[in-house]
Amino acid sequence: MAKSSGPPPIVFILLFFLLAGGGAFFFLKKPASQDASNTPTPASGGGANLPPVAPVPGGAAPVSASSFALPASVAAGTAVRIDGSTSMVTINLNLKNGFQTKFSGATVVAKANGSANGIKDLVAGTADIAGVSRPLTAQEQGQGLAAVPVALDTIALVVGTNNPFKGGLTVAQVQDIFKGTAQDWSKVGGPAGPIKVINRPEVSGTHQTFKEQVLSGANFGTGPNITTLDRDATTPLLQALGNNGIGYATFAQVVNQKTVRVVPVNGATPDAGNYPYKRQLYYAYKNPPSQVVKDFLGYATSPEGQKAMLAEN
Repeated sequence: MAKSSGPPPIVFILLFFLLAGGGAFFFLKKPASQDASNTPTPASGGGANLPPVAPVPGGAAPVSASSFALPASVAAGTAVRIDGSTSMVTINLNLKNGFQTKFSGATVVAKANGSANGIKDLVAGTADIAGVSRPLTAQEQGQGLAAVPVALDTIALVVGTNNPFKGGLTVAQVQDIFKGTAQDWSKVGGPAGPIKVINRPEVSGTHQTFKEQVLSGANFGTGPNITTLDRDATTPLLQALGNNGIGYATFAQVVNQKTVRVVPVNGATPDAGNYPYKRQLYYAYKNPPSQVVKDFLGYATSPEGQKAMLAEN
């Protein structure tokens, strides 16, 4: 019988295993950057123990707080520009003080012109970081923006201390008031008298969050009893309440106010675990982040920064 002219079968078997092994090595050792999404690579040692944040329909998924590491030092002349949510005034101030104390020579300039204006400044390059009291939209993410959660917040309902309404409200009653279907305090368990609603402008992230979270996406009422402020600021809102008004603000901004009273909702006050109106606050930035942004967010999301955020002024 004639001998075969090709290589023995064992050669093909060995060649098969060599090729299979090489392919496995390629996929197992492939650099992580080839699969990375458009977010920073998580760094070890950074990030506060913030709760995970689920993506919001129509919004971009937030970046993990552990994506930024607490810097050991920052470059001389480091300057951070922040604008955005009025709900984050105290947070910005506390982090500014803590950052400047920890890193001598660093400066932080913080303004609060509303979430939407902060985003505009961020896109325009006149701010490094925007404080936002809502998730980024898909459109904003498409502009190259990303956001990291920095704090939990509650939206409080407030009335003037001299308002004759002394009770609490249900979730349904709150909706009726701000949709304009309940225009008299007697409709929600109080003495007879008109309800004056003080609303924030659309530029406010708190306005947008209230609309989605409290009104379940429905529009605010537009009747004569509803006044919308020209600018997003809490002090004018509180001053406008009078004896028959109701408005809303971040709880941290009103908890120590002497001229207003917080209204319980479903029997719970904003400091209770079962209070219904809680939200996440974020810092947004251009992706990829600059070194200045990395440094400040590394501090803000660290346990040290989270502690500074709660400092009393």
